[in-house]
Amino acid sequence: MTESPEAPNEALTRISLDASRRNIPIEIVPRAAASSLREAAANLGIAEHRLLKTLVLKRSNGTYLFALIPGGRSLSWPKLRSVLGVNKLSLPHGDTAFEVTGYRPGTITPLGALTPLPLFIDATVFQGEQQAMVALGSGDRLHAVLVAAQDLVSGFDATVADISVPE
Repeated sequence: MTESPEAPNEALTRISLDASRRNIPIEIVPRAAASSLREAAANLGIAEHRLLKTLVLKRSNGTYLFALIPGGRSLSWPKLRSVLGVNKLSLPHGDTAFEVTGYRPGTITPLGALTPLPLFIDATVFQGEQQAMVALGSGDRLHAVLVAAQDLVSGFDATVADISVPE
């Protein structure tokens, strides 16, 4: 794909507008570039399990969904297939994820995505503090979005399910 990534300020505007529309309080914070999840979490001053990876997944019928997985955990394909009642899921190429969301891999967030998609959040996000803040991508590599996980559930009518395993 020859399109360039969206300008960060446009992405941040989209995220802010979508969060407001969904009544999700967010904070967009600057973050330093990081070479690992551990480094990214440290740069934000949060525990690794509070930094959520946003995955775009494709069902065999051609529809997509978002899955939020905490740092230190990996998506469990069998668990998510069971939750969805499907036999096949795939991780689309980065260019396809960009077309669906408007965000490049590594910056993807459900907030402000070009295509509204169902959101599935791993249940381990809610172990311990129910109102804990989590960090998500923001559409650019120099910012993160801080948000209460429960607000994501409410704002997206998200499904919370056991969909991950420890890394």
